[in-house]
Amino acid sequence: MELSKVHIERLRELLARPAQRIVILSHTNPDGDAVGSSLAWAEVLRGMGHTVTCIVPNKYPYFLDWMPGIEEVVVFKTDTEGRAARAVAEADILFCLDFNAVSRLEILSETIQANTTAVRVLIDHHLSPDEGFDLIFSHPDSSSTCFLVYCLIEALFGTQAITRRMGELLYVGMMTDTGNFAFSFLTPELFRAVAVLVEKGISIPDIHNSVYNAYTEGRARLFGYAINRKMELIQDGTVAYMSLLESEMRRFQFQQGDSEGFVNYALTIKKVKMSAMFLAHRKFIRISLRSRGNVDVNLFARKYFNGGGHKNAAGGKSFVSMRETIDHYVRSVAEFAAEGHLG
Repeated sequence: MELSKVHIERLRELLARPAQRIVILSHTNPDGDAVGSSLAWAEVLRGMGHTVTCIVPNKYPYFLDWMPGIEEVVVFKTDTEGRAARAVAEADILFCLDFNAVSRLEILSETIQANTTAVRVLIDHHLSPDEGFDLIFSHPDSSSTCFLVYCLIEALFGTQAITRRMGELLYVGMMTDTGNFAFSFLTPELFRAVAVLVEKGISIPDIHNSVYNAYTEGRARLFGYAINRKMELIQDGTVAYMSLLESEMRRFQFQQGDSEGFVNYALTIKKVKMSAMFLAHRKFIRISLRSRGNVDVNLFARKYFNGGGHKNAAGGKSFVSMRETIDHYVRSVAEFAAEGHLG
């Protein structure tokens, strides 16, 4: 991954202005990469003397509660004091991290669009960023936004600017967005970055334990239920899907983040090349798609579910019933396979 020297200098000039009011935004259903990159970047900006507010549209998963500085994140959905709206309205710069379109902010989108004067900077690793940003660092060849933020810090200030606290935050995104370093752009540069973070004093076992071994009993039982009762295989066993209704999730005391990783599990089956997870919400069904090899779920999501993402990890939404959504998925998979996209 190579950063544009021109863009780096523009960013340097932008940040050189004293005591600016900055808002860092990340996507709906924020994950480890979204939260980690936002908090680490906030640390850098505060160190330069800027006032920084991190905002997410809705709550992050409970197994990220331990992350340094997470108590400072403003959750727009439950922000009864209007802190988020005020911070956005007064912002000189809006940093958009780990998403490629303002629409990904969902309930927060209109609030962002109301500020027409702030400079908008995109720092992201998803394909096909929208227009409307004043400065773009879009690198789909980066394994995570946390790795991209690490590279920006290195280019602007050198790795000496990275503290242990920042290192813990950055490592979370690097770890989670690569499936614990099992897929997605595992470059020598990424592992050199991890080595630097270890030199800063981070404890990889402790971080891994805090993220992956901190679930509730309800989540464990929900996982067993989903695999045993709800996983279906189609296309001669090469494609899988699972679905969960709101009533099923309530039975297991579902919390935000409890379904994290479910969609990946079907890919542990040798024949399976593509997997989907359908998660019911009050007004829509959220769709997560995963694949391996050359099966492009970004293409599939864009074509059939008005979504997108990465080649091997994408998502979308459905606004019809679960039964209709699954039927559409099964038909779409058959068409996708007939076009030669499943190998």
